[in-house]
Amino acid sequence: MGIIEKMRLDGKKAFVTGGAQGIGRRIATALAEAGADVAIVDVNLETAQKTAGEIQDANHNKMLAVKADITSPDEVNRMIETILQEFGRLDAAFCNAGIGHNVEVENDTLEDWSRVINVNLNGTFLTAQAAGKVMLRQGGGSIINTASMSAHITNVPQKECSYAASKAGVIAMSRNMAVEWADRNVRVNTISPGYMATEMTLSDPVLKPLIEKWEKLIPVHRMGRPEELEAIAVYLAGDMSSYTTGADFRIDGAYTCF
Repeated sequence: MGIIEKMRLDGKKAFVTGGAQGIGRRIATALAEAGADVAIVDVNLETAQKTAGEIQDANHNKMLAVKADITSPDEVNRMIETILQEFGRLDAAFCNAGIGHNVEVENDTLEDWSRVINVNLNGTFLTAQAAGKVMLRQGGGSIINTASMSAHITNVPQKECSYAASKAGVIAMSRNMAVEWADRNVRVNTISPGYMATEMTLSDPVLKPLIEKWEKLIPVHRMGRPEELEAIAVYLAGDMSSYTTGADFRIDGAYTCF
């Protein structure tokens, strides 16, 4: 069997939170193209259904759309139950949903700070924990959590203290999960994207004016494309990464190298 065949995900069952658009959609598409059945989990069910339908039409595998607020333990548990009812098992969990917040530290409020931490860190914990429980019962699986290069550096010129803190927490949490579950065949890794040219970023009136400044700072002098995260996601979701756990993969055009 050649390397391309070994990278296939035929028969695998996966979910992607925040999978209806942006990075999540590209990851879900990649997993499906590699042969997996994928559940698109999102707070917007209509968009999730549209995305799932488009991916299914293109790849002819089984897709599922599930509405869930990842900050709610009850909704996360119902999401897992729905996926297991439809798929029968869970092999890969891509905990990707997150939000940003740009504000100076002195002007941040506890309410806004807590909202970012609740979605990005607590929500990732809840979804990874729920997926991990299933995988421990099954005898194995792979969890991939979306962190950020912001966990490694201080973003400029925008002010993103709460976002950076939440993503640093995701990496620390994931490493601990990886060690705790390593001898039970459940792997946990993180992907730390740099500045990605998603539709949301390119159309955001706050972020759009910053793109030129970012590109001057990035050593490759451009933003990343969401599809440039696909290969690492497929690798981590499959059996070829069976010895890879507790790792963080920075896909940032060398931004964090200086």
